[in-house]
Amino acid sequence: MSTAVQTRTRDPRIILNAVRERVPHLVADVGAADLWQREVALLLRDSVAVRSLAERILGQGIAYLITAMECPGADMGVGKTVDVGVHQLILDTPLYFALCEEYNGGRYKHHAPLIERRRDGTVMRTAELLRKNGFTVDDELWEVDASDCSPCDNKVPDSH
Repeated sequence: MSTAVQTRTRDPRIILNAVRERVPHLVADVGAADLWQREVALLLRDSVAVRSLAERILGQGIAYLITAMECPGADMGVGKTVDVGVHQLILDTPLYFALCEEYNGGRYKHHAPLIERRRDGTVMRTAELLRKNGFTVDDELWEVDASDCSPCDNKVPDSH
């Protein structure tokens, strides 16, 4: 007797666009078709030179934040590259609040980075946690900074 195994892959673009009803003013009259395109355009404006790279970084940033919200207390951290996507989402505060409402039980998820970077394998363990949480991991983006983690202070309640 065979047992079917169902694999679930979560799409960061769908996740981001699903909160649009909570922040409709962010896509009105800005030339972006949806929230995904808005955040990609902001990354291109401020920090990333190539659209395909901006999309990859944004996708991994979403996967990280959603996993941090859904796995409270997990020891997580990102490298410098993925952190660009994480910060983009946090800086767009109406959107970040909408994500917190949807994925963190309505509570604000604090971002409390430590000054010192960790070099203990946290980045790659975090990538595996994302994978276990149903996301496709862009291994290249995680491996490039694998030994240079940007962790948050676990003493700050509900922080990532």
